[in-house]
Amino acid sequence: MIDRILKPVFDFFLPRICEHCGKKLTASENIFCGECFSSLQPARTERISHEYNRKFANERIIDDFQSAFIFVEETPIQSAIHSLKYNGKFKVGIYLGETAGKLIAEPVKDWEADFLLPVPLFHAKKAERGYNQSFYIAKGFSKILKLPVNSRIIKRTRYTQTQTALNFEERKENMLNAFETKHRKKIKGSKIILVDDVITTGSTVRECGRVLKLHGAEKVFALSVAIAE
Repeated sequence: MIDRILKPVFDFFLPRICEHCGKKLTASENIFCGECFSSLQPARTERISHEYNRKFANERIIDDFQSAFIFVEETPIQSAIHSLKYNGKFKVGIYLGETAGKLIAEPVKDWEADFLLPVPLFHAKKAERGYNQSFYIAKGFSKILKLPVNSRIIKRTRYTQTQTALNFEERKENMLNAFETKHRKKIKGSKIILVDDVITTGSTVRECGRVLKLHGAEKVFALSVAIAE
């Protein structure tokens, strides 16, 4: 109630703008204006099934996965993820997790998972950026899915070059042996959901999953805001 009263006042003095188009937001809008939000492309069930078969089915490491949106360059979803990763807009990450979580809550609840695990950054990269963007997305998912976030049981042990310019096999090789586990008692017998911003080839979550299962995870799932080719 108080938030509804105060938000128009704050918006008058410090207007909020859409993360994609820069249009001034109304009191009822958050992160995106109505037009940009409406342009988000949801990932339909058929697309998720197709991507699972392409990215994960053969190796049987990731037991299931969900993404809420299709990642397309120069669209609102890219703008929001860019704002989170490079401009330190943590609220955008939480918003993305909450919004995506509402769309995929039902199938994810069927996993009966124990906790959410943000995909870690290499410590030097995290120090440079100051934070791990996947942690804030996981916080948003946590609010909707009512699952705790545990970011301490896996770490990235070496620097990996950006995946953007690499093909499928190069991405897979790039991520090989890039992670190791900690607090292994929390892994054994657990059902764990890995959280990332965008899943492209799936190499990163697949390698995380391999290490978790090596140390006794019962099941490993993957969850992201968006899926890309």
